Amino acid sequence: MKIAVAMSGGVDSSAAAALLKEQGHELVGFTMQLWNQRRGVSVDENGDPLPSRCCSLDDVYDARRVAESLGFPFYVLNLEREFEESVVEPFIQSYLAGETPIPCVACNSRLKFASLDKMAISLGCEKVATGHYARVEHDEAANRYRLFRGRNHGKDQSYFLWELTQDQLSRSYFPLGEMQKEEVRDIAREANLYTAEKQESQEICFVPDGKYSEFIDRYLEHEGRSAEAPAGGEIVNTAGETVGTHTGIHRYTVGQRRGIGIAHENPLYVVQIERAKNQIVVGDADDLDSIEFTAKGVNWVAFDEPAEPVRANVKVRYRHEPAPATIHALPDARARIVFDEPQRAITPGQATIFYDGEEVVGGGWITRK
Repeated sequence: MKIAVAMSGGVDSSAAAALLKEQGHELVGFTMQLWNQRRGVSVDENGDPLPSRCCSLDDVYDARRVAESLGFPFYVLNLEREFEESVVEPFIQSYLAGETPIPCVACNSRLKFASLDKMAISLGCEKVATGHYARVEHDEAANRYRLFRGRNHGKDQSYFLWELTQDQLSRSYFPLGEMQKEEVRDIAREANLYTAEKQESQEICFVPDGKYSEFIDRYLEHEGRSAEAPAGGEIVNTAGETVGTHTGIHRYTVGQRRGIGIAHENPLYVVQIERAKNQIVVGDADDLDSIEFTAKGVNWVAFDEPAEPVRANVKVRYRHEPAPATIHALPDARARIVFDEPQRAITPGQATIFYDGEEVVGGGWITRK
């Protein structure tokens, strides 16, 4: 096949390309320039660019070296404007609304796959390959593409792919879906690729130091929008009593324990963020437990929207162990999820994924209502 390969500059996409090349496929490599790390936003206290191991100019250079080493053409797509509009701005607005967003889902489905899909089709490519640890299969009987977890559950990335449409899944190819991480590095080593020992990125690419509230403050200041930053306000307990003050709701997340700044005989946790009242609500660990929540923007992957309740194992954040629940489809691409047992710190803004064993049934965005 002729395959478009998304090249991030990391070991996973490099090994995926090497594997496909060895299998005899015709490859065209693409890297997406998404964020200018030298812009006056992703900087430290001295104004120097923060180091990043994802989507940086160095990664573009590394991806090009891999393509040259393996002998296939390579192109860079400048998507900085689209990335800022589709990923960065919604990320900021979500934090300002008192949520805790996960931008990598939207980046994958709405930007990366959408952009690569168009480019792949224009060049006559049959598939778009990435280094994700996930699997996609075609069910001929149902005439449907099905998405599965990567065999390596420790690296599984199906969590970031649940928004992919049937059309996108039909052209998606995940060569690493059956592999363990060390196998992937071995492929890169055997191909003598520069990226074989490259370390992984664990943070959001445009916030490499993980300090989200500081990034938001710098971004708003850089754009002349500092007035949009939330002002300080009250910290209240679950009874509504004022117990302290906060410095802006975007500096807190549900489940947070450290950095609240209140002395108390028992540990206090952020259990709710009230944007309308500009309040942070704190409580005991037990106050974090919830048995149900609502999701919006639901995408059903395994089948069309169900008329009856669906039993599934549901994940409410990337590191959460999927828990048994019943999912009730609601109008307007929404769903109500009811767990068999209470779950800890279900956080608005995060993605939720529904699994049937290894298969991704669907997913959505956790919301308050």
